[in-house]
Amino acid sequence: MPDIINDWAESVLARDRRAIARAISAVESGQATGVALLKRLFPRAGGAVVVGVTGSPGVGKSTLVEKLAGEYRRSGWRVGIVAVDPTSPFSGGAILGDRIRMQSLSADDGVYIRSMATRGHLGGLAPTTHDVVTILDAGGCDVVLVETVGVGQDEVEVARLADITVLLLVPGMGDDIQTFKSGVMEIADIFVVNKADRSGADRVEQEITAMLSIASRTDSWHPLVLKTVATTGEGIAALRQALEQFRAFGAESALKEQRRREHWRARLLELLRQSLFEKVARERLRDGSIDRRVEEVLGGRRDPYSLVEEMIAEFTGESRKSE
Repeated sequence: MPDIINDWAESVLARDRRAIARAISAVESGQATGVALLKRLFPRAGGAVVVGVTGSPGVGKSTLVEKLAGEYRRSGWRVGIVAVDPTSPFSGGAILGDRIRMQSLSADDGVYIRSMATRGHLGGLAPTTHDVVTILDAGGCDVVLVETVGVGQDEVEVARLADITVLLLVPGMGDDIQTFKSGVMEIADIFVVNKADRSGADRVEQEITAMLSIASRTDSWHPLVLKTVATTGEGIAALRQALEQFRAFGAESALKEQRRREHWRARLLELLRQSLFEKVARERLRDGSIDRRVEEVLGGRRDPYSLVEEMIAEFTGESRKSE
């Protein structure tokens, strides 16, 4: 098995597209080989720039990502795209709308596109998005563009994954822009008013600028506000320049290191929570104790909170403190 994993890892590092596809599938399906492979690849990852693109449905995220990827490709950069799609209610897989909308990139060997299903995961990303980014990073991508599913203002998880977060808005939202104040508006590094050829684009830009003038950030970065028309490519070059400007700012300040530290702290806690839950659930579901405790709750004999404390104490080998 170690030889197989090592050969597989070498193929991914050699930019073998089939090996990358198999690696992502193994991680998504939760195979043990996927975890073993990630252990080999992780030391070789970390060089790619991760750009998160978020915003509500209909703002043109897929079109903008497609055009931005083309802009990077003209500079010779290798691009990975992780497009998080809604989950199919029938198969549980991704509804491949994003991949269909990026057909112009499908024949480019320098671009790797992967659609992922949320599978009920909140925050706008799929459960294994972080691991897929690691694979694409190790597989030779210079930049990885992560497009969130687009469900609203709870899509803040992308800010923990991405080095740079881009938020798309469109004219016609009106006062709805205020609803973002406590959500994604606070995590964006660059604001993009897409479909700027529509009436009202200037007003949206002014609203964002006004909001930013009273908003506070823990760093000294002042978020940029740009206008684009993704369907024609207008403003995409300026967006690329803005992304480079933020990268330079992060390199000169402690912002990049701070974000990476926060990212891996959150990621470690997430992996720990996931592993512990799966281990406990696997053992307790196998011996039927969960079902027995469900009956105790339904019968009013026990409360669920005490039962959870009891189960954790049993699993960790610690005696539960008497109340």
